[in-house]
Amino acid sequence: MQRADKLFYLVADRATELWIRRLNASATTLEDTYDEGKPRPVSYREMADLIVAAVRSGLDVCVAYYGHPGVFVTSAHAAIRRARRAGFPARMLPGISAEDCLYADLAVDPAVNGSQSFEATDFLAARRRFDPTSALILWQVGVLGEPSVRRNMACRPERLRVLTRYLRRFYPARHRVVLYKAAQLPIVQPFIKTVTLQQLAREVVGPLTTLYVPPLTRDRFDVRILRWYDEAEPVTSTAAAAP
Repeated sequence: MQRADKLFYLVADRATELWIRRLNASATTLEDTYDEGKPRPVSYREMADLIVAAVRSGLDVCVAYYGHPGVFVTSAHAAIRRARRAGFPARMLPGISAEDCLYADLAVDPAVNGSQSFEATDFLAARRRFDPTSALILWQVGVLGEPSVRRNMACRPERLRVLTRYLRRFYPARHRVVLYKAAQLPIVQPFIKTVTLQQLAREVVGPLTTLYVPPLTRDRFDVRILRWYDEAEPVTSTAAAAP
């Protein structure tokens, strides 16, 4: 980020933006591509256009996104594909996503029951098949069905009710779910609010909020598979004498 000839960025808080601008004088925000009423895919395409144009001009370009640059960042994937097709070297470095933070803040281990992750609008529109006895993570509930951005954005109540009714097909009304938003800065606490599924439709859900639905208790297992633990041969070790 410091050495780049051109640094683009898209972040979610003012403090990070100020730090980036001090880091590199060429820093330019991609947020200006957003506009109320403009379809978000158009904004993503414009972001990729800016990035690739700078690459084509011969500059060493770096793009910094909040969270993981490959998780729900259409413009990052598009810019890399286009740059590579044009013969330029391009790579993505991993970051810490909201999902990583969620596992830590909610003390959730995906190895215990498994984990399923869906974008909320796609989850409803495609009627994605999922297992209620595994954890369910729904992203971008706050922009459910939104083609663009608008001021004070939050999930429209009638759409949140549609999501709630759909989840009620698989979970009881009193099943507890978590509205979660990762901390943007080290000095800030994450937002964690637990509500029952029947209360969910009355909540205000912002664009950065993730919905975590804990798994139902699994009461059926394939005992043939579980017996494998008993059939495993014991591990033995031989200690060698020191020369």
